[in-house]
Amino acid sequence: MIRSRPQQDETLDAFYQGRVRVLQKRRGYRFSLDAPLLADFIETRPGDVLVELGTGCGIIALLLALKPFRRLVALEIQPALADLAGRNVGLNGLEGRIEVLEKDFRTYAAEERFDIVFSNPPYIRRRGGHLSLSPERSLARHEVACDIFDIMAKTAELLAVDGRAYYIYPVRRMADFKAALDRSGLGLRRLRLVLPREGAPANLFLAACGFGGGRTDEPAPLVLFGADGAYSAEAREIFSGRPHA
Repeated sequence: MIRSRPQQDETLDAFYQGRVRVLQKRRGYRFSLDAPLLADFIETRPGDVLVELGTGCGIIALLLALKPFRRLVALEIQPALADLAGRNVGLNGLEGRIEVLEKDFRTYAAEERFDIVFSNPPYIRRRGGHLSLSPERSLARHEVACDIFDIMAKTAELLAVDGRAYYIYPVRRMADFKAALDRSGLGLRRLRLVLPREGAPANLFLAACGFGGGRTDEPAPLVLFGADGAYSAEAREIFSGRPHA
């Protein structure tokens, strides 16, 4: 039986206008706006098989379930978060499409190649910034258990020859990101900058990658807030779960 009621240390939140429900820890790792940004950026097809490197509570997998795909494998190294992600899958009735595995993605041995590999990875370098008092948050946000080179190497191992890989990173990690792509043999296919507000420097970027050469598509930046301090029209669409073809 799925424990759908939040426990004392959990909250139950609704997203995409109530179409997705998510249990989260009150004081542990809680996802932020980068999760729906990445979920919106990922392009899926009905027959796709996906793998997520580090699912946390499962939020991106849950949001992606409104798009077409055949199956999604969500990997999570932390036992408590893997359990929470599994409960969230059951809470949303997605057991037939999403499988949560308590695994360190670095040692995950798959018997298949995936159409899509994606990750909302730890952002902060192993020796950069102070670790959180919460071990759960530290592991999710700091490169403690893995780094950007581990993520790209595993992506190259798991990705189908014609597959697509998707990530979100802070702009300050752009040089590391491109170096990790080069080392793994992947190329940048699409790059979209994310601006906190019009005229401000970008603080995040969304990237789509794959094997082989090719031109990098760079659509107009995504602006999150307008001059009035409210979400932009596109941001409102993203956070409400805009329809995709």
